[in-house]
Amino acid sequence: MRRGITINSDMGEGLGLHSFGNDSAIMAHVDLANVACGAHAGDPEVMRQTVAEAASRGVAVGAHPGLPDLVGFGRREMKLLPEEVESLILAQVGALTAFLRREGAQLSHIKPHGSLYGMLSRDADLMRAAAGVAALYGVPMLGLAGTAHESVCKELGVEFVGELYVDLDYDADGKLLILRRPHPTDPAKAADRVRRVLTDGVVLAQDGTELRIDFTSICVHSDAPGSPDVAQAVREVLAETDSA
Repeated sequence: MRRGITINSDMGEGLGLHSFGNDSAIMAHVDLANVACGAHAGDPEVMRQTVAEAASRGVAVGAHPGLPDLVGFGRREMKLLPEEVESLILAQVGALTAFLRREGAQLSHIKPHGSLYGMLSRDADLMRAAAGVAALYGVPMLGLAGTAHESVCKELGVEFVGELYVDLDYDADGKLLILRRPHPTDPAKAADRVRRVLTDGVVLAQDGTELRIDFTSICVHSDAPGSPDVAQAVREVLAETDSA
């Protein structure tokens, strides 16, 4: 892993017999699993299976709490008070840690999901509630550098891990363009994005604007078509630049 850069992936986003990701295949290429905790996806059995597999394969497990909206997959914003955000995250992290304890594993980090992720990036009061849970567990939070994710973590003394996305586009202001349904990403293009940002420090926004993004982890979504190939391509770039 070049310069301590990790690859993370959102996992466990299924319900019952229905699975929506490529979790088993992508685990071979990632370092961190962000496991859904039952609000936007991920029932108890899915959590149990995902945590057990990740633990057996040496993949660190973090919580991926989302909004309580199964139908909208947590991608529709809600009006929430800070205390409601805290309770939502506490409940979901608590559920996941029970399965981690069963496997003799520890909570690695917290990464909010979907619209909750975006809401926290823009609202410092909501983010303080979320970061307070990370402080309680003594774990880092993954998020977007240059937003309330980073500034609030710094304010509260919570370790912050900035992310780079290779399967989502950015707008000219560096904000993520979240899609309701994941689209396929060309592994070669994902590799090019990582290669360029590692050499030139630049990521191109959708309109061609050059962005400078501070990150130490790269996200590849498990539920996107072809995601294991994308993660493998990213891993290969990290390996090639590390040996250069």
